[in-house]
Amino acid sequence: MQSASEPKREIPDKYVLVSPVKDEEEYLETTIKAVLKQTAKPSRWVIIDDGSQDRTYEIAKAYADRYPWITLVKRDRSGKRGPGSPIIQAFNVGYELVKDQAFDFVVKFDCDLDFPTTYFERLLQRFQEDEKLGIASGIYREMQRGRWVPISMPYYHAAGQTKMVRAACFKDISGFVTSRGWDTVDEIKAQAKGWRTRHFEEIYFDHLKIEGSGIGNLRTSFMHGEVYYLSGGGPLFFSLKVLHRLMFGKPVVLGGLMLIAGYFKRLLLRTPKPVTNTEAKIYQQLLNGRIIAGIKNTFAR
Repeated sequence: MQSASEPKREIPDKYVLVSPVKDEEEYLETTIKAVLKQTAKPSRWVIIDDGSQDRTYEIAKAYADRYPWITLVKRDRSGKRGPGSPIIQAFNVGYELVKDQAFDFVVKFDCDLDFPTTYFERLLQRFQEDEKLGIASGIYREMQRGRWVPISMPYYHAAGQTKMVRAACFKDISGFVTSRGWDTVDEIKAQAKGWRTRHFEEIYFDHLKIEGSGIGNLRTSFMHGEVYYLSGGGPLFFSLKVLHRLMFGKPVVLGGLMLIAGYFKRLLLRTPKPVTNTEAKIYQQLLNGRIIAGIKNTFAR
């Protein structure tokens, strides 16, 4: 029995994990073990094997057979999986299995991660402190030259690898769009509905597979150009982004050219954008705010 002098530990809200996975045998068990060690465990975890060709399914099944709150779904699909629509299509298959149960948060959760035992407990506490916080994550680190390095993100961005969304916010934005740039569009739509989105620098997780390694740097730059178009970004920020990618991209010059190619492919095809004009203006204001903040920081040095 808890004594009167001991602080009362607040019971965390219920959250569910939904994980689209494909060919993650190298990292999957590390991620599962990290979830099992959490001080605040999920009430349900649905893992969707999206056509893996390695031992991903067998590894996940071994744990699903042991833990009744872990559900494994096999989704047969041929071909390579790229970022964007196929990932959210797989996510939606898993979400269908949990959408009618009681939970406070849903997490789109990758299976190439490792994180401290208190990761989800601390994140849930941040949501409890701010009732208008709709989407959030910690920061992520990647291994670079033998050490874990935090990856910089815009203040309003939550990492797509483990993105926690308040159930009410998820309903407001009608879920994730099945389009490239889904993890930018969700934040734009959430802010348009009056929710706050952000990440917390004091909470971290390790991304075991370097971002873009699955499709290569050039395809990643091309995809970023597509995403910029689809999310309704403005010309000023895009010009600066291209200039930066030309000078510092991987590889230099070609990174910027692929960014341009991705953007103009969608422009010339007149691809419908998953954001409204009003939502696009919100995004442009966020981007312009980053430019102004960068200029202020430069002159403040």
